[in-house]
Amino acid sequence: MSLELRAAIRAEVAAIIPLDELEAEHLQASLAWIDSGAELWRREKPATPPEHLSTYFALVDGSGLLLVDHKNAGLWLPTGGHVDPGEHPRDAVARELWEELGVHSLPVPAASFLTRTEVAGHHLDVTLWYALPVSRMLPLRYDQTEFNEARWFDFNQLPYSDSEPHLARFVAKLAKIIA
Repeated sequence: MSLELRAAIRAEVAAIIPLDELEAEHLQASLAWIDSGAELWRREKPATPPEHLSTYFALVDGSGLLLVDHKNAGLWLPTGGHVDPGEHPRDAVARELWEELGVHSLPVPAASFLTRTEVAGHHLDVTLWYALPVSRMLPLRYDQTEFNEARWFDFNQLPYSDSEPHLARFVAKLAKIIA
């Protein structure tokens, strides 16, 4: 991995302003991990190395966001995925936009949220969250092999009990960003 790419990823993480104490802890731990020289990308499924980068990107309009009913996770999630070796997280978002939703060429802003989540008891996802402002009229073609459904939810009707555990915190932060 190039030192320039590691520095760019570190800068992306360091620029995130934490919402709360938990995010501040996640940011500090993630910066220490990046600075340690550890491998940042998953090389083999499901968990090699056991800590690696992933992304979520939420398509957001003025009143809600798009979630997908993920077949393997059994949860409503923002779209996203693991960052490929040698890839910047923003490039992963652009790639996953096409793979998961059939969308080309949306600008990808800086990450606005970061979480560290243990997945299935065997690895840790260091996840950069991106909010992509779009219209609900944007044509989508969701990956039916990975998702049961893709659906827009108004902010006051998000399925928190059946979703990613940090989704409510992300939406709280998003409300501050949008305001």
